[in-house]
Amino acid sequence: MRALRLYKINKVLLQHGLDELIPAKWLPWYAKVGRRCQFWLRNQHPDKSQGARIRLALQTLGPVFIKFGQMLSTRRDLLSPDIANELAMLQDKVQPFDSDISIQIIKTSLGLRDLDELFDDFQSLPLASASIAQVHSAVLKSNQQEVIVKVIRPDIARTIHADIELMQALAVVVQKVLPDGKRLRPVEVVEEYKKTIVEELDLLREAANGIQLKRNFENSESLYIPHIYSDYCAKNVMVMERIYGLHISDVAGLAAQNTNMKLLAERGVEVFFTQVFRDSFFHADMHPGNIFVSQVNPQNPKYIAIDFGIVGTLNREDKRYLAENFIAFFNRDYRKVAELHVDSGWVPVDTDIEAFEVAIRTVCEPIFQKPLAEISFSNVLLQLFNTARRFNMVVQPQLVLLQKTLLYIEGLGRQLYPQLDLWQTAKPFLEKWMKEQIGFMAMVRKINNNLPFWSEKLPEIPDLIYDSLKQVKQLPALQQKHFEQQQLQMKRAYKNQFYTLIGSTLFVLAAILPLYSLNILPSILLASGGAVLWLAAWARH
Repeated sequence: MRALRLYKINKVLLQHGLDELIPAKWLPWYAKVGRRCQFWLRNQHPDKSQGARIRLALQTLGPVFIKFGQMLSTRRDLLSPDIANELAMLQDKVQPFDSDISIQIIKTSLGLRDLDELFDDFQSLPLASASIAQVHSAVLKSNQQEVIVKVIRPDIARTIHADIELMQALAVVVQKVLPDGKRLRPVEVVEEYKKTIVEELDLLREAANGIQLKRNFENSESLYIPHIYSDYCAKNVMVMERIYGLHISDVAGLAAQNTNMKLLAERGVEVFFTQVFRDSFFHADMHPGNIFVSQVNPQNPKYIAIDFGIVGTLNREDKRYLAENFIAFFNRDYRKVAELHVDSGWVPVDTDIEAFEVAIRTVCEPIFQKPLAEISFSNVLLQLFNTARRFNMVVQPQLVLLQKTLLYIEGLGRQLYPQLDLWQTAKPFLEKWMKEQIGFMAMVRKINNNLPFWSEKLPEIPDLIYDSLKQVKQLPALQQKHFEQQQLQMKRAYKNQFYTLIGSTLFVLAAILPLYSLNILPSILLASGGAVLWLAAWARH
């Protein structure tokens, strides 16, 4: 199965001419020979641009590869316009599947004999189609509300699991073969990715995620989450309020309606850090196909988010370390950043703090107080990779989703408002959050949160104190008894060893005596004595 899938991937890449994108001088001799040996796999799209060929190849290979293309599409600073524009089509313009199949899935999942039982004006032509699912527009019969109906692609789980199995096999090889294999932890990263993409196949889980996000941002001026009709959701079907807005990537449309781009970019940063540090629950698939901007008040712009299949969470320790790292970074306290990396276990404990501090300063200092437009992200990324390798920085699989989301946010900010100072925008928010986590008021808040628990346990405290004091009073006697038992066990063990040693000696003598005397009776007596001593030792064990 893995070999077959690997061959199919190789076949698709070659049939779309993607091997031509790699300069021949970069290929080792065996790669060139291998390509010539597959002479029957030729480029079938020579008339198409590089971007179109990449898009078609990723689309043919399925959701795992489409997700990769979606992520790349947000990094226009790293790609040519042709490739970036083509990859952007993977956000919601993937080839749809047959609408009749979609309708049958909806009826089966929701227990309907006909769609007219639940919907008016159901549009069989998909409104949009992405890697995992496609959506249809409709009107709810019960309240005449416009909705979209999301349907999971049939048999998509099989393709995903095949790709994940292949990735797992390759990750094991990479971890064993590459010098940085253990540091990069590819097996754990793939396992984390498997968990997120498999969860995306369950629309009941996505509905729950959306309801949680909506509750977190109730009455927010920055983010709106559409209403989800949970009564009409199933594992592979979800019904949600239809929203109207401009795609976040439609910069021309946003400018035409006189959108406050600076405020919009700043609110994007605010929404990200609010989700991560206030809620510890963040939308982790924020590519432009899932983010819209409301057209109601362009001067007070509000984001609209959809597609909640992938969300991330952080535990308290990681969240605290990240916040402290960010604040130290914003304050240019590189020594603190280095120490936090050691304390958190992200780099080995024997790391040279001074050298690590200098390396971080070398990467970070040139990008401070610069707008996004003046920062070469590719250069920064390369320096970060080199620093991580030099100081054996271990990849944290639980933070991969967060890092991917941060890449999305930075890429969107670069498109919307290139003059945005990401650092100065985020710093006040994080400082405020940290103040809320420490100090007197934070202590009062924690006591208040724990008050119901302590009020329940308070009546039991006198009995617990009495029982503890009683146990303390009895402790010397218990210790003396335990000591005596240990002494007795040691004496017994010594006696057993003595009996075993003497018994073994008697057996040896019984074996030697026949060499010097024809009388066998002494040997029998000695062997019998040895057996008796061994049995005594065994019985006392």
